[in-house]
Amino acid sequence: MSDNAENKAAGGGASGSAGALDAANAGGSAGANLLTVFRNGLLDENPTFRLILGTCPTLAVTTSAVNGVGMGLSAMAVLICSNIVISLIRNLIPDTVRIPAFITVIAGFVTIVDLLLHAFVPSLYSALGIFIPLIVVNCIILARAEMFACKNSVARSAADGLGMGVGFTAALILIGSLREFLGNGTIFGIDLTQRLFSPAALMLLPPGGFLAYGAVLAVINKVTRNKTAVVGCDACPLRCGMKDGERAGLADARGNGGAV
Repeated sequence: MSDNAENKAAGGGASGSAGALDAANAGGSAGANLLTVFRNGLLDENPTFRLILGTCPTLAVTTSAVNGVGMGLSAMAVLICSNIVISLIRNLIPDTVRIPAFITVIAGFVTIVDLLLHAFVPSLYSALGIFIPLIVVNCIILARAEMFACKNSVARSAADGLGMGVGFTAALILIGSLREFLGNGTIFGIDLTQRLFSPAALMLLPPGGFLAYGAVLAVINKVTRNKTAVVGCDACPLRCGMKDGERAGLADARGNGGAV
């Protein structure tokens, strides 16, 4: 009798330990999953440098680093909040009206951000101007609502909004700092050139926005481009079954004008 009781107790303890271990593994996996979602928006699918979305505010407001910070944080706040709400109500919205519903949710949060900026940061509100209300139709926010938030949990949607928002903000700060430095000799209003060169006012004008954006995009693509690790037939997606030697012979025949 006592042996049976001991066996049952040992079995219960083992199963409890296994359950605790499974729960810990599930929690760690969930945390890693959220980190992956966040990193995706920050680096792998950066909305500005990878997806090339939101270029209108990117070019328009990045005449200074401060403007980039303000625009980026405003968009990030709307992204996170709208993603969370849309994820919560995704099963309640009919497919036929999902886009108007998404825009209504986004517009509500944009209105809140607009009023807060007007009340507490009037100088930044004036600098950003019409581009704060235009966050309503920002393709980054609408795209994340349509492609991610309406198909995923609240936690994953919040992580996606945070990652995309941080990535967008970092891109605006980078471009804004570059344009401010070249066009005014300052970054965040701090003089860094000490009259070492004459700033190019062109960088603060619309053409300067395109130049800065293109230059940064070119550098990022050059640094992060994928290198082909496999060469020859193994790298070909068309799996025709030909060997390297056979393909070389075919190329020679075509080059010599022979019939193939």
